[in-house]
Amino acid sequence: MKHSGWFITFEGGEGAGKSTMIERAYQWLIDHGHEVVTTREPGGTVLAEQIRAIVLDQGNSAPCATAELLLVFAARAQHLAELIRPALAQGLTVLCDRFTDATWAYQGGGRGMPEELIATLEQAVHGDLQPDLTLLLDLPVPLGLERISGRGKADRIEQESVAFFDRVRQAYLRRAASAPERCVVIDASVDEQAVWQQLERILQQRVSQ
Repeated sequence: MKHSGWFITFEGGEGAGKSTMIERAYQWLIDHGHEVVTTREPGGTVLAEQIRAIVLDQGNSAPCATAELLLVFAARAQHLAELIRPALAQGLTVLCDRFTDATWAYQGGGRGMPEELIATLEQAVHGDLQPDLTLLLDLPVPLGLERISGRGKADRIEQESVAFFDRVRQAYLRRAASAPERCVVIDASVDEQAVWQQLERILQQRVSQ
């Protein structure tokens, strides 16, 4: 699939500051002449948000690892069909809070789901479409968990163990190393302005005006 807009994804573990950086990137891109849509995964559409609730809500029965993986890709398929692909086709820049790299990290690294299965689902759902740029906000797990400790009730994923999140982080870093032309690792352990300065440099270097 050819598209005229930019597809930029933001990845990272708990407390990495993705939401804050997406807000700042949104304004920077608007100021530089882009028409921008922000969205998230799982979610982004009515149906995909309903699937998100199934995956994350403590009030629901916890899906097994295979069911969780399939639900995430089901939400992604709807998200792509209803929002992401149409926006890119119109020349809009799409900023997405997590995409398939998160599946490789959380369901692959964290849950231990087979890489072959994830790769098959990735190809089936969006094999012709990959992000133009992925910004991985990386920080040590204890720092990230400390940052989210005051947010209120944790969702089902946020209540996982430190060992789970260590596996997620390592899977993210492996994924970034395997696709250096697309993925840029940003040190998210520093203060907000220092994180933004790193991110802004990447936008200036990589995103056409």
